[in-house]
Amino acid sequence: MNDWPDGWSDENRSNRYGRGSAGAQPESARVMRQVRRGPAAPAPGQGAPPYGNGVPRQPSYVDGQGYDEGQGYDNGYDSGHVYGNGPGGPQGPGGDGAYPRRPAPNWRKRIKWTAITLVTALVVVSVGTYFWADSKLHRDVDLSKVIDRPETGEGTNYLIVGSDSRAGMSAEEKKKLHTGSAEGKRTDSMMILHTGSNGSTLLSLPRDSNVTIPKFQGSESGKIKGPLGQNKLNAAYAFDGPTLLVRTIEYNTGLHIDHYVEIGFAGFAGIVDAVGGVEMNLDQGFKDKYSGADFKAGKQTLNGEQALAFVRTRHAFAASDLQRTKNQQKFLAALAHQVATPSTVLNPFKLYPTMGAGLDSLVVDKDMSLWDLADMFWAMKGVTSGDGKSMNMPISGSVGGNLVWDKTKLKTLVDELKNDEKVTVSGN
Repeated sequence: MNDWPDGWSDENRSNRYGRGSAGAQPESARVMRQVRRGPAAPAPGQGAPPYGNGVPRQPSYVDGQGYDEGQGYDNGYDSGHVYGNGPGGPQGPGGDGAYPRRPAPNWRKRIKWTAITLVTALVVVSVGTYFWADSKLHRDVDLSKVIDRPETGEGTNYLIVGSDSRAGMSAEEKKKLHTGSAEGKRTDSMMILHTGSNGSTLLSLPRDSNVTIPKFQGSESGKIKGPLGQNKLNAAYAFDGPTLLVRTIEYNTGLHIDHYVEIGFAGFAGIVDAVGGVEMNLDQGFKDKYSGADFKAGKQTLNGEQALAFVRTRHAFAASDLQRTKNQQKFLAALAHQVATPSTVLNPFKLYPTMGAGLDSLVVDKDMSLWDLADMFWAMKGVTSGDGKSMNMPISGSVGGNLVWDKTKLKTLVDELKNDEKVTVSGN
């Protein structure tokens, strides 16, 4: 009896899988090579296969190996397990019941790369800061135009000048800072800072010092001019600017000036305001309508306007010029201390405005580098902290209202500075 539908016969059937078969055995595995033949059907009386009606148990598929003979095709499905989970919980790739743990972090490697990153960032910031600061310096003074210069000695000599320049100031600012509106600029303060291996020395030169202004090379014309004879020291700057001032100081002292640094009114006040003011302890109060000074004795914090009034005041004192130079040295000591505190150096919101205010307003010689400027600053800080000496030029008397330098003491002082020896001379 043919159980196939009409029109079908054994001849019509094909060996291809899926077309059906009248036999109890699955068709040949030649079509699907990954399928391996299962066990033969049980003999009559031995019990029916678990899938009933003489249909053999289907082969199960083993990971990438084809179907496994003798294993049921359940893999946990018929026991209610979630796929991939065994009785012991989640099965890891290794089949041991747990996923492999993530390897412990390599802290030595992390610390190494963190340190490299921080050092790289520090170098980049430092280099960027250097070029930014270097671009702000006004290298306008050419000391090569100074003629008949004395020989250089040991150490380095900086001429630090505070001028009454009002360049860039508005009428309102001039009124606020009590600067007046005089044209041009003059030197309100002059100091020589010597740095060397035996400590630093800060020597103030009174603006009313009686000196000889010698012949000089004009800064603009290049022609030899002078001499201009006896005059106040600050007159040299008024006649022909920084180069004549350097020439006059070298001629009257015999001391070689290596670098020149100048700051004006606005720049000075700007630095003080940038650091948040400078704390001073005044021995006595004083007033001066010309500078705008109005101070009481005791500890107080001076802003830029008050600081400028403090260092410019001279009409309130009997020994006007000498007392003013002492006040200037005292204030510079406090300012250097304030700038060098961690609250300023480690705070970029204070440090960069302070550097910007100072560098924008400085006029220096063409050979001045940032390293020279840093050396000058730290030397000044050293003087004010007791590692050096601060003094006025020794004075022997006066002539025509101008102060006369003590030539004997001056010679000893200059020799000690030239040889970078410890200064033994005392000033007024």
